[in-house]
Amino acid sequence: MKSGMSVIGPMKMEVILREAVLLALAGVLLAAPALAVKRIQEPEHFTAQENEQDRREAEQDARDREQEKRDREQEKKDQEQERIDRLQELYDDGREALDDGKYQQAEQKFGELAKMNGPQTDAALYWKAYAENQSGKRDTALATIANLKAKFPQSRWKKDAEALQIEVQQSTGRPANPESQSDEELKTLALQGLMNSDPHRGMEMIQRRLAGSASPKEKAKMLFVLAQNGSPEAGEMVAKIAQGQSNPELQRKAVEYLGIFGGGHASSILATVYAGSGDDGVKRAVIRSYMISGNKEGLFQLAKGEKNESLKREAIRQLGLVGGQNELQQLYQSETSTDIRREILQGFFLSGESDKLVQVAQTDKDPELRRTAVRNLGLMGKTDVLQSIYAKESSRDIKEAVLEAYFISGNAHALVVAAKSEKDPGLKKRAVEKLSLMGSKEGSEYLMEILNK
Repeated sequence: MKSGMSVIGPMKMEVILREAVLLALAGVLLAAPALAVKRIQEPEHFTAQENEQDRREAEQDARDREQEKRDREQEKKDQEQERIDRLQELYDDGREALDDGKYQQAEQKFGELAKMNGPQTDAALYWKAYAENQSGKRDTALATIANLKAKFPQSRWKKDAEALQIEVQQSTGRPANPESQSDEELKTLALQGLMNSDPHRGMEMIQRRLAGSASPKEKAKMLFVLAQNGSPEAGEMVAKIAQGQSNPELQRKAVEYLGIFGGGHASSILATVYAGSGDDGVKRAVIRSYMISGNKEGLFQLAKGEKNESLKREAIRQLGLVGGQNELQQLYQSETSTDIRREILQGFFLSGESDKLVQVAQTDKDPELRRTAVRNLGLMGKTDVLQSIYAKESSRDIKEAVLEAYFISGNAHALVVAAKSEKDPGLKKRAVEKLSLMGSKEGSEYLMEILNK
C-alpha cells in the first residue's frame, strides 16, 4: 500500500469494523421491539417489503452467478490465448538467440517449446538441432533430427532437416568454425552487389543459398535483398516462397516482405497464400502484412469471413491499428457473437475512436458490451462522458462498471465525486473500496472524512 494510505492500518481498520458491527447489533436490539410492533400493526406491508427485498437479492444473485460463468469462460479463452502467446514468445526468443549466436540459449528455448507440444513442435526440433550443431553437439543434433523425422514424417521442415543432417554428418569430428558468421555476411554483401550488376546471376545464387545450409539470419537477409530488388523476376521468386515453396520460417518472412515491398499486386498474392495455407502462423503473418501495408479491405474481408475465432480476432485488432473505423462499424452491425463484438470494441479502442464506444456504453442492449465500452472509455480518459453516463444510468451493473473504469484509469477524483453524491450504500461502498487501494492524496483525505464523522 502506498504511503498515502498509511492513515488506515490493518489494526485500525479492524477496530473500526468491530465498532461498526457492535453498533449495528446494538441498533438491531434497540429496534427489535418496535419492529415487532410494526409487524403486528402492519403485517401485510411488512411482508411485502420483505418479499420485495428477497426478490431483489435473488435477482442480484442470479446476475452475479451469470457474470461468474461469463468470467470463467473468458478466463479459459484468455488462458488459451496466453498459451498461444507463450509459444510464439519462445519461438521468437529462440530465433533471436540464433541470430545473436547464443546457441546454448537457443537450444534451451526451442527445447522448452518442443516440450509444450504446440503446432510449432516440428520447427522447434529443427532449430534445436541447428543450435546443437552450431554448438558442436553433433551426436545430439543427429538424435534431435531423427526425433523430428520420426514424429513428423510429413513436416515441411523435413527437407531442411535432411539437409542439416547431411551437413552434420559431413562435419563430424570438425570443430565449429567461428569465422562462418563473418564469411556469410561478406557473401550476403557480395550477393547484394551482384543483384545490382547482374540480377539473373544474383537470383540464381540466392536460390541456391536459400536451399543450402546458410544460417537462418543470412537466409532472411538474402530474402530481403531479393524482395527489395523490385524486378518482376525477384518478385516472382518471393511470391513462390510466400506460397510455400520453402520452410514455414522463410514463407512467413516472404509474406512479411510482400507487405513491405510488394506494392499493389501483393494483395492478391497474399489472399492466395491465406486461402491455401493450413498453418495458422502463416495466416497470422498475412494478417500482419496487411496491417503493414495498410490494407483495410483485406483485413475487413478476413475479419468478416474467417471461421477461426483466434484469427478473426487478430484481423479485427489489426484493423483497429490501421484506423479501419468504417470497416469496424460494419462488422459490429452484422456480427451476432458477443465475444466478437467485444473484440470489435477493442478495435475501436485501438483506433482511438471513442464515439462508437460512447454509443455502445449508452444504448447497447447487451450489458456485457456496455461494460466493455465503459472500461475502454476509462482507459481513454473520457471522464466527462463517464460522469454523464453515471448520472443518468439506472443499471447498478453499469454504474459499477463506471466505478471500475475510474479505478483502472487511476481517476481518484471521479471516484470521490461519485462516492460523495451516491445515495445507494452498496455503490458508495464500492467507490470507497477502490479509493482505499489507490493511495491518492484526494482519496486519502476523503477516507479521513468518513472516519472522522
